[in-house]
Amino acid sequence: MIRDELARLIKHGYKALGELEFAESPAGYRLYHWADRNSLTGARQYCSVKDAREIAKYDSAGAYRPLKGSPNLPRGWVIELATIDELRRALDYFYPGAIAAWVAHRAGEVTPVDLRHTLNRQSGMYRLTRKLTNEQARDLVREACNSESHCLRTILWGIEEGERPDFLPPSKSDPKVDQTGQNRAAIPFICLEACNLLVAKARSTLKRPSE
Repeated sequence: MIRDELARLIKHGYKALGELEFAESPAGYRLYHWADRNSLTGARQYCSVKDAREIAKYDSAGAYRPLKGSPNLPRGWVIELATIDELRRALDYFYPGAIAAWVAHRAGEVTPVDLRHTLNRQSGMYRLTRKLTNEQARDLVREACNSESHCLRTILWGIEEGERPDFLPPSKSDPKVDQTGQNRAAIPFICLEACNLLVAKARSTLKRPSE
């Protein structure tokens, strides 16, 4: 099903996801960083799906990338893939579950989970995050989830149940918008629930000494 959706999207002109772009090639498909689209001849050449997993682990400075949606993928590489199934697997190494989440959301099988619900189910050392106020939550998300420096996912959840994320720029909650700012026809890269890293930041916010 995910493979079929990818094939459908490609047929309709979608050839980008996050910082990635892909194109049909004589060997099958070519996958690369969007910023290298005009300089692929000098890029490092790879030909295995597993190479995608290794490239996605670190940024250009060699630092580990804990958040796969961060706009800090290294540049200067190209992966040649033989089939659409290999392309699907490679995309999933870079952005785990991205296409599956879009397929499920489009089919109405999953819905966004509001931040308050996510925080209220925290336990142990993260139980403290239940005390986060709505104002603190909005400030936190604006800082920690912005596309320019932190995460390229399109946020579909609000703070409270039934709320839309109207505290964000409209573009940040519109699946049709390419969060890299390149205005490409990009496969929607959606966020249905606050990630563990955001929850950890919420805890840090509450433990920060009052100024």
